[in-house]
Amino acid sequence: MNKLYWILILSICWSCADQTKKIDDSTVFRYNEHANITSLDPAFSKDQRNIWACNLIYNGLVQLDNQMKVVPDLATEWEVSPDGLQYNFQLKKGIYFNRAGQQAPELTSADVKYSLERLRDPQLASPGAWVLERVNDIEIVDDYQIQISLDQPFPAFLGMLSMKYCSVVPEGSGTELRNQPIGTGPFYLKRWEENVKMVLRQNQSYWETDAGGNSLPYLEAVAISFKNDKQSEFLEFAQGNLDFINAIDPSYKDELLTTTGNLKEKYIHSIDLVKAPYLNTEYLGIKIDNPVQELQNPNLRKAMNLGFDRDKMIKYLRNNIGTPAVHGFIPQGLPGGGIVQGYTYDPKLARELVTQYKEETGDQNPSITISTGANYLDLCEYIQKEWQKIGITVEIEVMTPSTLRQARKVGQLDVFRSSWIADYPDAENYLALFYSDNFSPKGSNYTHFSKKQYDQWYETSLSTTNDSIRQSLYVAMDSLIIAEAPIIPLYYDQSVRFISKNVKGLESNPVNMLDLTRVYKN
Repeated sequence: MNKLYWILILSICWSCADQTKKIDDSTVFRYNEHANITSLDPAFSKDQRNIWACNLIYNGLVQLDNQMKVVPDLATEWEVSPDGLQYNFQLKKGIYFNRAGQQAPELTSADVKYSLERLRDPQLASPGAWVLERVNDIEIVDDYQIQISLDQPFPAFLGMLSMKYCSVVPEGSGTELRNQPIGTGPFYLKRWEENVKMVLRQNQSYWETDAGGNSLPYLEAVAISFKNDKQSEFLEFAQGNLDFINAIDPSYKDELLTTTGNLKEKYIHSIDLVKAPYLNTEYLGIKIDNPVQELQNPNLRKAMNLGFDRDKMIKYLRNNIGTPAVHGFIPQGLPGGGIVQGYTYDPKLARELVTQYKEETGDQNPSITISTGANYLDLCEYIQKEWQKIGITVEIEVMTPSTLRQARKVGQLDVFRSSWIADYPDAENYLALFYSDNFSPKGSNYTHFSKKQYDQWYETSLSTTNDSIRQSLYVAMDSLIIAEAPIIPLYYDQSVRFISKNVKGLESNPVNMLDLTRVYKN
C-alpha cells in the first residue's frame, strides 16, 4: 500500500483515538506561548512558537548539538564531495512516522526528497524556501541513501539543513500538516484548541534511546497554553501551573532578579535560573547613504560607538542579562566571533571626534534621530543622555514593531534599533547584512554599507571549503565593519530560562531551541 493510502486511513483513526487515558501529572511538561501557534507544518516554522512545537514532532537529516555542531538526526552519516557540490546522506533504518498515536510507514529516501522539493515548491509559498535556493538537484540513490547537489559550493549548507523548515514529512502528505502533523519526533499531536491549549503525547514508537538503552522521551505529554498576558503567565508559573518561563518581561523582571542578574533569595529554593549565550546581536543600525551629513561621517559614527558605557547599560537596564558588545558584529559561539576588538567606553576620545567633525563640516550642532520600539525605549533614552554629553543632540522616535520593520526595509530611518538572530550556525548569516548585493528593500543590508574589498572577501568565503581560511575571511570582514562603523553594537544576547526545581534534563543552547526528548520531572 502506498503512503498516501496510509495517511487517509490514519485520518479516520484520528477521531477514534483513545481520549480517556489518565495521565500522571508528574509526566506532563507545561509551558505557555504568548501568541497562538499558527501551523504545525514545518514548512511554516518561521516563528519561535511554531519552531518549538515542530521540533517536538519532527526530525531532519541533521541537527545541532548544544555546542552548535552539526550532528546526525535521521541521517547516520554523510559525505561531502571535495568540490563542496554534492552531499550524500545515509539514512537510519527502522524509523517510522507517527500520526495521532498510530504508527505510519517507514521513513525512506523518497520522503526526504518529497519534503525538500515540497519546501521549495512555489505553490506552497513556504517562508523557508530560501534555504534550498542553492540546491540544483535531489536524487534518490536507494531506499536509504539520498544525494543533494548544489549549483555552487556553500559551506553553511549543512547547518541550514538543521533548520525546522527542512524537517522530513511523509511522501504525499500534502497541505494538511498544519493541524494534522505526521512526523518521526518524540511527540505527536493529541489535541489542539486554537488560542486555548495544545496537547502533545508521547510517541511510543520513537526510535531514540538514552545511554542506558531506555526508550525516549521520558515525558508522557506536553501541554501548551496560550495566555498573551505576561503577568498572568508569571503568576501561573509562581503557582506551579507552568514548568518554565522562557525569557523575562519587564513587568516581573525586578520581582525575580537582582540588579546584578541573580535570582532573588526567596525563589532560590523553588526555581533554577539558567542563562546561556544566544546567537543574537542587538545593535543600532545607521543608514549611511542617507542625505544626513552626520551619518556619512565615519568619525562621528565612531564617536557614537565610543560615547556610552555598555557595561553600565547592561547592568542597570538589563539586570546583567546579555554581554556588552565590545567585539565585532559576530557573536561568540560562531567561527570568527568574539575575536575582533570593538569599541569600549571612551568619552574623552568621543568628544574629540565630535569636535573634529564640527571643525571639518562647520556643523556646530550635530543631531540625529533614533527610531525604536517601546520595549527598547529605556536603552535608547540612556544612549540619548550619554551622547548629549559628548555634543550630539538626539531625538527618539517610538514606533510599533511592524512599522519599524517596514520603515527600516524601505530606508526611511536614519538610525534604528534592531537585532539579528542566527538562522543557522555560520557567521555568514551575520556578514550577509553588509554585502552590497543585499541592499534593502531587496535584501537585509539595511545600512546600505558598500565596500568593494568587503564584497570580494564575502564572495570568496562562500566558495571556500577550508574552515580556517573561511574563518580568517570572517574576521577580516568583521574588522572592516567595526572600522567603518555602519552599526553600533549594543550587546550580545543571552537566553534566560526560569525552570521549576522538579524539572530535570532541560538544557539550553545558543539558538534557544526547546528540546524535551530527555526531560523528566521528579
